[in-house]
Amino acid sequence: MTGLDARGLRRLWDAVAERLQRNGLRPAGTLRLAGLDREERHALAGLLGRPLPTDRVTVDLGDLDRRLRASGVAAGLVAAAERLRGPLVDRPGERQAKAEATARVWAAGRAVLDEVGLATASWVEPWFDDLRRAGSLGRVGPERAERTLCAAVRCVAGLPSMTGAPPCGRGELASLVTGDAHALDDGSLLGAVTLRAVAAITAAAYPSSAAGRRVRWRSVGLLTDEVSTTALTAGLRTSSGVWLDERTTAGWESHLTARDLRRLELSPPASGVVYVCENPRVLEAAVDAASRSAVVCTMGQPAVVVTALLDGLAATGAELRYHGDFDWAGIAIANGLVEGHHCRPWRYCATDYLDALASLAPVVCELPPLGPCSTAACWDDDLTSEMVRAGRAVHEELVLEDLLHDLCSTPSRS
Repeated sequence: MTGLDARGLRRLWDAVAERLQRNGLRPAGTLRLAGLDREERHALAGLLGRPLPTDRVTVDLGDLDRRLRASGVAAGLVAAAERLRGPLVDRPGERQAKAEATARVWAAGRAVLDEVGLATASWVEPWFDDLRRAGSLGRVGPERAERTLCAAVRCVAGLPSMTGAPPCGRGELASLVTGDAHALDDGSLLGAVTLRAVAAITAAAYPSSAAGRRVRWRSVGLLTDEVSTTALTAGLRTSSGVWLDERTTAGWESHLTARDLRRLELSPPASGVVYVCENPRVLEAAVDAASRSAVVCTMGQPAVVVTALLDGLAATGAELRYHGDFDWAGIAIANGLVEGHHCRPWRYCATDYLDALASLAPVVCELPPLGPCSTAACWDDDLTSEMVRAGRAVHEELVLEDLLHDLCSTPSRS
């Protein structure tokens, strides 16, 4: 019998390995090879024990398996293919095992639903269907998926809206169910799976934004952290003359939490304009200059509380004007604010960039270089082109005098 590793048998063993894996590692059926050259015909004739007069051959895998065993060359076709092509995978068996493991995940979830008395709830099937479509449980191992689904069911059973208890913190519920206060945080698998249940329970779409997620959690009695992140502001007033108005009258800056935004009824400024900046130094300088303009600082990439504040101000009829750093990160931030949160550019177009370069040239030794990955400004195509051409960043602090001119010229509230 021809040596199994002969060069003329390479195509055969490639085809055999592929067929065996599709067959569940069973040497059954036939395969066909065509376009055989002389070397392949000679090698195959020796292996199969018959002449090959044409450039085509049909190989019976069961017969080849028996020939290999009888000759003692290999312990069957599977052993020979693994020796020559490495470990083979039982693909049907693998699919079956995966299907069985997946079935166990859902069965475990249903068992806990039954245990907590929610098995027949109308939202269960929509929740499970949504989880299957999202595929989040399928991207982790079955053991983790099962633990997560069962924990999610227990979290749902503990929701204040389910138990009739007063609202509680999301971390409190997470601690009670899992021992980890952060288990339901944004970005966690358990948080996402549980929140999909909340969406099903409330017949709402799964939220795509952090603000939307907070609303969903609150709808079932879970409170997220609404005090640790703030929006830095100056010059804002309310319709009821509360502490924010007192700070504005005193010419002080104020930090507003998400909870403050629900408590306060903000009024549009007398000028109708709210200036939005990226860097805290701009707002600080405006306060020091006794500006009475309304200012909101994003402090870089805006947090949810900042965008919620901007949306609320826009809803009062205020015009939002934004300025940021002339660099790619600044342009990316501005795109989000212009396209999603009602902002208009403020001294933030191509001509403003070129004016800044010209005025800074005599006084600044060297501006920082821009990186190679440019970001298109959605409001001004020329801005991106000019920034790429110049290759230099201009941060807000360097054009502070121009910004303060506007901030100190806006009519104050009488």
